[in-house]
Amino acid sequence: MDKKLRVGVLISGGGSNLRAILDACEIGRIDANVLQVGSDNPNAGGLKKAQEHGIPSFVIDYRNFIHQFKRHPNSLTLPEDINLDDIIKKQHLIDSQKNPNQIRQFLLPRIAAEYKLLKTIQPYRLDLLVLAGFMRNLTPYFIDRFNLIPDEPRIMNIHPALLPAFPGLDGYGDTFRYGSKIGGCTVHFIDYGEDSGPIIAQKAFYIEENDSIESIKQKGLKLEWETYPQCIQLFAEGRLKVIRMTHRLKNGRLYQRRVVRIAQPFS
Repeated sequence: MDKKLRVGVLISGGGSNLRAILDACEIGRIDANVLQVGSDNPNAGGLKKAQEHGIPSFVIDYRNFIHQFKRHPNSLTLPEDINLDDIIKKQHLIDSQKNPNQIRQFLLPRIAAEYKLLKTIQPYRLDLLVLAGFMRNLTPYFIDRFNLIPDEPRIMNIHPALLPAFPGLDGYGDTFRYGSKIGGCTVHFIDYGEDSGPIIAQKAFYIEENDSIESIKQKGLKLEWETYPQCIQLFAEGRLKVIRMTHRLKNGRLYQRRVVRIAQPFS
């Protein structure tokens, strides 16, 4: 490949998937360079991994923006091009039937943080933004400004469950507590909802009678470290195509969904 993929990674914790991605880049499994690593957590262990690899890192602490908004609602630096009505209409993160003030309190500090995030990553001209244990949902404000073409998403996430089952913060824990017999992980593009974007790949494992939450996490992490680099390489090869599928349900209604098709490699 003549030009390597320019990748940015966002983390919140120890960065085990970051490490897997960096290792895969170094041995040539991914035709990419990680140019920047960011976090919402100043104590994230993965920041040290970035420093060890000589990769610039930064922190945008969302908690500061949320606390600032609660104390002084008018003191946040918000983007001039914000269209809050449009963002509220698009987002599926918080119930749109809630009190308008509740919606504003949820969205505005996050948009202020995203505005700073965008300004921080823009100089790197990233081709792909990878969420590797980043524990923040991105709003339509950020998504629309990073995904320049709507049906060509450029933000990828990995989730510790077989979506659409068990979205949210504790996928492996939810899988275990539900009594599922199979667990797994999902790599997907993000959209305006929580873990609801088009699925790229899934890997599964059996849950045995003697498994614990910790043991299924270990099973899942091994699959994550294998699967995420594979998906990034497919993106680097231009083989991930998002298409719109329409299905007619038994009641006559039409159901539309964006799905990912993986193209065959060029011969």
